[in-house]
Amino acid sequence: QVQLVESGGGLVQAGGSLRLSCAASDRTASRQDMAWFRQAAGKDREFVGAIRSGRITYADDSVKGRFTISRDTAKNTMYLEINSLKPEDTAVYYCAAGTPILSNRRNPEAYRYWGQGTQVTVSS
Repeated sequence: QVQLVESGGGLVQAGGSLRLSCAASDRTASRQDMAWFRQAAGKDREFVGAIRSGRITYADDSVKGRFTISRDTAKNTMYLEINSLKPEDTAVYYCAAGTPILSNRRNPEAYRYWGQGTQVTVSS
């Protein structure tokens, strides 16, 4: 059973930056896709990006320009760095691990393991 723990969220002003971390309990997660999702109040969980074997997929070009996903396999930890934060980035950010087929990587139901989430609030 893989356990994922996110950290690094908080309250930040628009234009600021944050780095979120997702620590996995063991190396099992490093052999799977690891992904970041976010969920704003009243909205569905949204795919942010995923990483597997060093290959990164972002939700779209706008996210790719401000969001950077990386992973330190020695620490079993994945990171999400967010720059130029906007109020619309306010959400609970979750990390997930699993083995979705490539075409299904954006579907939260394709991931087996989830962290508890970390709140990111961006003030204008």
